[in-house]
Amino acid sequence: MAGWFELSNSSDGQFRFVLKAGNAEIILTSELYKQKASALNGIASVQKNSNLDERYERKEAKNGKPYFNLKATNHQVIGNSQMYASEAARDNGIKSVKANGSTDVIKDFTV
Repeated sequence: MAGWFELSNSSDGQFRFVLKAGNAEIILTSELYKQKASALNGIASVQKNSNLDERYERKEAKNGKPYFNLKATNHQVIGNSQMYASEAARDNGIKSVKANGSTDVIKDFTV
């Protein structure tokens, strides 16, 4: 099964989206957006940029755990990953975003 986006409200009424893999695991989380239209633009940016390796910023947290950010053409972060146990696991996460990020399935849970 292919992945999908889930669009939802945060506790303070803002909007966010997550990208889920076919197994329903969250593989990318967005920032908070004040407008639903902005969150939808963020999804469109993931769809456009997720297959481009140069858009991935491979990072390491202060605790040594690897993670990544997906960036747009303007170098703004579109979404970030979870913390991974190893660089290999992080690279598999990137592969999953590349494989699922172009999906046009958006499950809208906003109110």
